[in-house]
Amino acid sequence: MRISYQLHSMTKAQSFITLTYLIETAGSPEKLAAKIASDQSTGTFVPVPGETEELKNRVAARVVAVRPLEPVAAPSYPTAERGPFNRAEADIAFPFEAIGTDLSALMTIAIGGVYSIKGFTGVRVIDMQLPEVFGKAWPGPQFGVAGSRQLTGVEGRPIIGTIIKPALGLRPHETAALVQDVIDADVDFVKDDEKLMSPVYSPLEERVKAIMPMILDHQQKTGKKVMYAWGISATDPDEMMRNHDIVLKASGNCAVININSIGFGAMAFLRKRSGLVLHAHRNGWDMLTRHPRLGMDFRVWQQFWRLLGVDQFQINGIRVKYWEPDESFVASFKAVSSPLLGTRDCLPVAGSGQWGGQAHDTYQRTGRTVELMYLCGGGIVSHPGGAGAGVKAVRQAWEAAVAGIALETYARDHRELAQSIATFAEGKGV
Repeated sequence: MRISYQLHSMTKAQSFITLTYLIETAGSPEKLAAKIASDQSTGTFVPVPGETEELKNRVAARVVAVRPLEPVAAPSYPTAERGPFNRAEADIAFPFEAIGTDLSALMTIAIGGVYSIKGFTGVRVIDMQLPEVFGKAWPGPQFGVAGSRQLTGVEGRPIIGTIIKPALGLRPHETAALVQDVIDADVDFVKDDEKLMSPVYSPLEERVKAIMPMILDHQQKTGKKVMYAWGISATDPDEMMRNHDIVLKASGNCAVININSIGFGAMAFLRKRSGLVLHAHRNGWDMLTRHPRLGMDFRVWQQFWRLLGVDQFQINGIRVKYWEPDESFVASFKAVSSPLLGTRDCLPVAGSGQWGGQAHDTYQRTGRTVELMYLCGGGIVSHPGGAGAGVKAVRQAWEAAVAGIALETYARDHRELAQSIATFAEGKGV
């Protein structure tokens, strides 16, 4: 039976930022929750000169509730302590006055130092509730779902995309030849691999010169402009802006940003000046979340980046080729699709080993929605009938999913889908 401990009330006159922590300890979760509140705000349990109750009430964090969970026999990491190890969820409220709307202050005060506190065998940040003022303090997505659909010309179905892997060593003209195939295949979206920025063998400016004329020529012939996300990430924000300007000047409309690598400050710098759709790749997030009782949940982390201005957020998918279970993808999809403080909606991007075979499960498990980008690498470019057949196969799979028709049944009258099933059903090539 779960028992909640209501420890502090929050006055209506104050505004609070509330975080929920999953605590694991051989000791008392209530005491460690109090330690988090004290250590992350006033920094000490003991009184200090000049401290008053009025001051503490104004700026000190407070434990609002502790909800015990079932104990576990084994700790999250090696310890001399003997079990059982107690677990609980603790809600801790930080007065807005002590943090303000600065996201680096929020990360530092409410999250950054938590993991260094003694007594935990596990601690994880699992939720965060921000006051409405954060939605006014930060720009949020510039384009989001509506802008992505308008620029790609896609309505009523997922935006279908693919990944070109020139990070393997292809030079600009060789990359362009691959891109031409998928453009001719009527794909909606193409992105640079996140590992590709501006290496010596394939400088960004040279890639843009080789590829953008093909995109514009296709637009002139068909009326459709394929969205290409260019890898512009750089440690130096000025260099990143120079990369941004190369793309924008050539009539590009999207960039892939390695958000965990560039950091909050660089993202804020870019968003203020950007004229491109910002496609976020979350590489590095896994080290923050892969352990189930350490780090933080994606629903917490994604709030920072959406406030900063991410338009599209890559979040893996169903039956991915990496470690992440389907349940984690579903939770991430729900988080990034949920309204956030009045900002524009952010487009979730399903990727990692995707082909048409995951369309049905993706559609069902995400609430029967088509408001997403469906990103396939080998699932398109490695199709035995070529990239054009690969694009058709993925669209056919989504048609079947939305219509409620079994994939194999729909494939009887759709040759490209049948070839795709024969090629990828055992996980080959994706």
